[in-house]
Amino acid sequence: MDIVLPVTLTAAAAAAVLNLWLSIRVGQMRIRHNVSIGDDGGGPLTARMRAQLNFVENTGFVLVLVAAIELSGRGAPWLAWVVAAYMLGRVAHGLGMDGGALAKGRTIGVIVTMLVQAGLAIAAVLIAMGVL
Repeated sequence: MDIVLPVTLTAAAAAAVLNLWLSIRVGQMRIRHNVSIGDDGGGPLTARMRAQLNFVENTGFVLVLVAAIELSGRGAPWLAWVVAAYMLGRVAHGLGMDGGALAKGRTIGVIVTMLVQAGLAIAAVLIAMGVL
């Protein structure tokens, strides 16, 4: 019996692409500021590095929760929408970390990330308790 987790697989693929995009943005800033190793002491390179690291710090938890909920068989169809919201929030956060006109994206991304993680954690507990 094959177990296919389409939401988890799609989420993991989207996370990989998003991480590559964030990494490329860090690389572009490294080139622009001629910084090969380390950061720029709190400047734009540091902001982009933090955007990528913040993504990595949070996404593992989201992917584990998504996989567990999907394995339980109780994630359809809402789980895919939650993953989409999370990924869009992370794009907003990455762009928002650059400041300027898109600075509000950082706040939006943080709020979406926290709500998604909390919501998935609550759903996982409710599923484990047999309530959901």
